Amino acid sequence: MAGHSKFKNIQHRKGAQDRKRAKIFAKHGREITVATKLGGIDPDMNPRLRLAISAARSVNMPNDRISSAIASGDPNATDTADYEEIRYEGYGHGGVAIMVETLTDNRNRTVADVRMLFSKSGANLGETNSVAFGFDKVGEIVLPESVGDFDSVFEFALEAGAEDIIEDHGFYTVYTAMEDFGDVQKALEEKYKTIEKSGLIWKPKTEVPVDFETAEKNMKLIDALEDSDDVQNVFTNMEMSDDIAEKLMANE
Repeated sequence: MAGHSKFKNIQHRKGAQDRKRAKIFAKHGREITVATKLGGIDPDMNPRLRLAISAARSVNMPNDRISSAIASGDPNATDTADYEEIRYEGYGHGGVAIMVETLTDNRNRTVADVRMLFSKSGANLGETNSVAFGFDKVGEIVLPESVGDFDSVFEFALEAGAEDIIEDHGFYTVYTAMEDFGDVQKALEEKYKTIEKSGLIWKPKTEVPVDFETAEKNMKLIDALEDSDDVQNVFTNMEMSDDIAEKLMANE
C-alpha cells in the first residue's frame, strides 16, 4: 500500500476553493481541444477526449463551452487551435522534485514564464528528464469515501484492474497502469456513479519529507505555476505531515 500523500490531499482540498472558475474552464478547454485534434471528435473512439470531457464536467464546465472546445480542435475544421504539449522539470526547496505539464500556443512565452516563476521562488528549473526518473506515469481516480467502506471499494477496484488504492482524509485514491486506466475508470463510474477527479498523473516513486517552512515555500511556487495560463498540471514528490498541511490551509 502506498503511503498517505499530504501534499496531494492539500492540493485536492484547496483546488475548488482557490481557482478562479474561468481559469479552470480555460485549462479544461485546452485539454479537450488538444485531445480532439489528436484523436477526433467522437469520445467513444477517443479515450483522451472522453477523459477530458469527464474531467471538465466534474468541475461543472458548461456543455456549450465543452462543445466549443471540441469544435476548436476538430481535425476537419478549416481553422483549428494549435497547442503544443511541453513538460518542464526542476527542483524546488529542500530537494523536492517538481514536474510541470503545459499546453501552449507560444513555446517562448511559456518557457520564459515557467523559468521566471522558478527563479523568483529561488528554485531551479532543470533539463528534460532531470527529475522524471523519480516518477511513474499512472492513472489516478479519486472517489469520496461515501461510496462505500474501504475494503469493498479496494476489492472491487483490484478486480477491475487497479494496482493500488489508498484512503486519505475522506477520499479513496485508486492507481492504475496507464494502459488499464480507461477500463478501471469506466468500471468505477458504473459502480459508484460519483468520481471526484481522474486523470493520468506523475506519481513519485519516493517522497521527500519537508518541514513547515520548506512546504510553505514550495506551495507558493506550485500555486504560482498553477496560476499560469499555460500550465495544466503540477506534480511533486513533496511529503508533509497532517499538522503541516492543516497549518498551511489555516494560513490561506
